[in-house]
Amino acid sequence: MRIAVLFSRFGPYHIARLEAVGQEVRKGGGELAGIEVAPASQTYAWAPVEGGRHFRKITLSDGRAYEALSKREARAALRSALDAFAPDVVVLPGWSASESLEALGWAMDNGVPAVVMSDSARIDAPRRPWTEAIKRRIVRGFSAGFVAGSRHADYLTELDMPRDRIYMGYDVVDNDFFASGAAATRDRAADLRTSYRLPERYFLASSRFIPKKNLSRLLAAFAQYQAEAGSAGWDLVLCGDGPLRQDLECQASQLGIQDRLHFAGFIQYDELPIYYGLASAFIHASTVEQWGLVVNEAAAAGLPLLLSERCGCVPELLLEGENGYAFDPCSEASLAGLMRDIAAAPDRAKAMGRASSRIVSGFSLQRFTADLLRAARHAMDEPRQGNAVDRVLVRLMAMR
Repeated sequence: MRIAVLFSRFGPYHIARLEAVGQEVRKGGGELAGIEVAPASQTYAWAPVEGGRHFRKITLSDGRAYEALSKREARAALRSALDAFAPDVVVLPGWSASESLEALGWAMDNGVPAVVMSDSARIDAPRRPWTEAIKRRIVRGFSAGFVAGSRHADYLTELDMPRDRIYMGYDVVDNDFFASGAAATRDRAADLRTSYRLPERYFLASSRFIPKKNLSRLLAAFAQYQAEAGSAGWDLVLCGDGPLRQDLECQASQLGIQDRLHFAGFIQYDELPIYYGLASAFIHASTVEQWGLVVNEAAAAGLPLLLSERCGCVPELLLEGENGYAFDPCSEASLAGLMRDIAAAPDRAKAMGRASSRIVSGFSLQRFTADLLRAARHAMDEPRQGNAVDRVLVRLMAMR
């Protein structure tokens, strides 16, 4: 079996998944091609990542960032790469990016079945009847779906993908990397706290500094918590960066929490386990979050979780009261109360962290590999590619 998997850009998460799948595919005498449009982007400041031990790594651009490559160039390069590799099945990220639609069009033209990878859910955005109708026609071109969790399976079903063609396990991280890294960090906690200037106890949040991550309300909730907890309270460490950095720094000063709030900046992948390993609990406060891979990371590192109920991973990665709590992201008082409860019972928090490790073990690289291959085989055994109108629509949407 020859499988081609497409992403806009490879980060550490993509490489870990592709290496795992490629190793399994090779056992059966097949080959996996991982295709990235460009090696860099403006969205994530990841350092360049190596990869390709167990899969054929294909980069379409000549080193330019994703945003600098014209869609026309990307489409032409993608078709050429697919022609050269000649996959038996293609696996594509969603139905909106032009490269995904171009690859779907290529698959339709060549009679190759396609699998859609999706972590979109109904609650992510307002849904308009006419856009949903277009999506349904596009989804008809896919032979199977590979989704993150139950919310995403439900939405893909709404878009007319039969439920028996949908497999779960798309959004995973290398759990062992975060678990072992956090454990090693805790063995050297005193030295690393000093080196990284991290407090003895802290809540950790990690995200881009953009509106949907809801960091302004997180800071307001933290201020409420601090007003009650005083000097005995835990600090808050924010990993990440983005256009709202200056606004958040000003807000922290206005709230009087600047001495208890630590801006760590964008943390590269290899150092993330240090921040998780020294943290006491993890918070993700987004108002919109398709899944939230940072939650997988925190759970693998053994942290209790405070999660916005809007996070797509909540049904799968949070057992209420067992490894953390969900909250209304618009209620600062609710989050402040949960911060107080977690900090007041550190032994209970540690037990919740152990539960997080157990729960996230079901969302592993092995799960990703097994279910992607199941989806690919289902697509090959029972292909469907839409009708002539669907194919014309896909080509038009790819060129928009």
